Amino acid sequence: MRMTETLTVSVLGTGIMGAAMARNLVKGGFTVRVWNRTQERAQPLGADGARVVATVEEAVRGADVVLTMLFDGAAVREVMREAQPALNEGQIWVQSTTVSLDDVDEFGGFARDHGLVYYDAPVLGTRQPAEAGQLTVLAAGTADKRDKISPVFDAVGAKTVWLDNPGEGTRLKLVANSWVLALTHAGGEVLALSEALHVDFGKFLELIQGGPLDNGYLRAKTDLVRADKLTPASFAVSTAGKDARLIVEAGRRHGVRLDLAEAGAERFRRAEEQGHGDADMAASYHASFS
Repeated sequence: MRMTETLTVSVLGTGIMGAAMARNLVKGGFTVRVWNRTQERAQPLGADGARVVATVEEAVRGADVVLTMLFDGAAVREVMREAQPALNEGQIWVQSTTVSLDDVDEFGGFARDHGLVYYDAPVLGTRQPAEAGQLTVLAAGTADKRDKISPVFDAVGAKTVWLDNPGEGTRLKLVANSWVLALTHAGGEVLALSEALHVDFGKFLELIQGGPLDNGYLRAKTDLVRADKLTPASFAVSTAGKDARLIVEAGRRHGVRLDLAEAGAERFRRAEEQGHGDADMAASYHASFS
């Protein structure tokens, strides 16, 4: 979908996801400014048509939309405080970093204090769908600005799930990620066990093929390990570990004990300690051998 007006979108954070989203926004016809704490990581986007800027204030000043895709809530908090002097009332803030529920509420307060239109809008997807503009956007916020912000979501995603209130997007993201991370760990463990027992993993895949136990995600993640293609990461161990801790804490605060999620967070911690922090999260497989 093309816009009826050219919007300026400021993308703060140009890691795996932010860079891909910025490129697709340029392709969608938006005027795109990009900023990253380590500026060298943002520089390649200049060749794709984005304007690379040196400061957060320069990025957000006069922008119609500010999109944050950073590592965690602490990074969002720090960056938006830096941006504050250049923010304008009525700007739309799309907060796509996966953060805690407390962070979502705090950021909503920040938006109200500065007259921003706030969308809690995490995304589902990893490197490949991000690069292809095939993310799923979980957009929680006022209906008043949906017509204006929809083209932004259409440029980066194949589907937008609309939710009414900030916090609902992050809640749904944490639930979805709890399933994704559990599948990742299960794949790593079944591969490790098959190797330890001298079972041909291909025979295991044949055994479950086409039945209710078969799973495309299992095959995709174990293929990365078996082919030694854990880099470049689609979703890094360090980021997955951060999300796992958010899931465990959300469950704990709402009276739910998440034993699998907690064990998974520990597997990511061990894999990162082994030196796999920048590898794909399928590298949790290596935590089976420590």
